[in-house]
Amino acid sequence: MPPMDDRSQFLLRMYDQMFNDINTHILVVWQSVGVVVGAFALFGLVEKRVMPIDFACALMLLLCAWLIAHLYDASYWYNRNLVIIANIERQFLRAEDLREIHYYFGKHRKRSAMLTHLRIQYCLGVGIGALFLFYHFFTRVLPAWRAPGAAHDPARVVPYLVLASAIAFLWWLRNNRMKSYDEFLNNSPGIEVKTAGIHFGVGHPSGKL
Repeated sequence: MPPMDDRSQFLLRMYDQMFNDINTHILVVWQSVGVVVGAFALFGLVEKRVMPIDFACALMLLLCAWLIAHLYDASYWYNRNLVIIANIERQFLRAEDLREIHYYFGKHRKRSAMLTHLRIQYCLGVGIGALFLFYHFFTRVLPAWRAPGAAHDPARVVPYLVLASAIAFLWWLRNNRMKSYDEFLNNSPGIEVKTAGIHFGVGHPSGKL
């Protein structure tokens, strides 16, 4: 086997580093654990009357939004680094290697693709936030509606203001990460690979939609 030139050595070192970066960005399990621990801690503070339920729910929604924001960012970095890895693999692999080794380097993942590992944590964040919101609605908002003479408490609105702000921010962040990924793909598409006969589906969703 002939010795590798400087370019090949550089690309292989870069290849290894991209995988290290991927591992860094998908190891966000501790963030999910933090949200779960935060949920129990906030319930404890509410029971001890240290924190009002309105602000506890608002803080929990912030924690859930924080988790989802990290998941969007981690998904972007994973997909971006996978593009770099595939582009490097195209420097060394041939079209027949799509079948003989793996087909992932044939096309890049679509911008909205998220690892199942990250989607599970996304569902956890949404689920915990929804539970807190439903609990607040049925214990604080609905009783006030059913009792017209009840005193107006502005604190009841706080969780819903936080929810609206969180949705707006996450919508902006998601679009920002997608545009960043599109920009990267347009500028660094890599060597074109003939993928006739290769099916890209659930295992490796490709395309820009």
